[in-house]
Amino acid sequence: MPDKAALITDSWRANALAWIDALRRGLIESRRVATDEAIVHAALALNPVRVLDAGCGEGWLCRTLEERGVSAVGIDAAPELIEEARHAGKGEFHVAAYDKLAELRRSLGLFSAVICNFSLFEEDLRPVLCQLRTFLEPGGRLLIHTLHPWSGAGGDYRDGWRVESFADFGGRFSQAMPWYFRGLTSWAALLTDNGFFIELLAEPSDPKSGMPLSLLLQCRALSC
Repeated sequence: MPDKAALITDSWRANALAWIDALRRGLIESRRVATDEAIVHAALALNPVRVLDAGCGEGWLCRTLEERGVSAVGIDAAPELIEEARHAGKGEFHVAAYDKLAELRRSLGLFSAVICNFSLFEEDLRPVLCQLRTFLEPGGRLLIHTLHPWSGAGGDYRDGWRVESFADFGGRFSQAMPWYFRGLTSWAALLTDNGFFIELLAEPSDPKSGMPLSLLLQCRALSC
């Protein structure tokens, strides 16, 4: 049986066209009303010179930052998404799974900020965080944007594997994706145990209902 990491990548590859269509048509309401603007604002507030978008998908965030004068590099494990990112224009893009990050470190260099925008789905994120820390220049920041634990719990706040069917995203998503749910305490412990200090926490919310849609963590690396 394939491991969870392989299933996650397989799902993104199978759903690449549906995902691109959903983004371009604005079918994902949470992104349209709050979360996209939140991550762009958080990134620009750091006044970065150079940003690494880890799990960049079809590259929308890199393009947005490039348009605002920030040099952006995107990496993603799905070749279909990287191909679209390159075709769409601005930014530098590479096909790379998280377990291949060490191979890119020398060629890509250091960054003012590393962003994981809804791109951390595995249970054991320690190796990923360890590698991403090596891409940060002194004083650099890690931004993690993820589903808010309150909205993602589904009535069960215990850490554990869940399944995303993409049923609410519109389009023709053909393959569900496993993802690991962790509560706020678990996020804090994970980052602290891996050498990061959470210096800012935000909860982008639905402007109508006030319900939190996502969790945005700005982190500073303490030591390697």
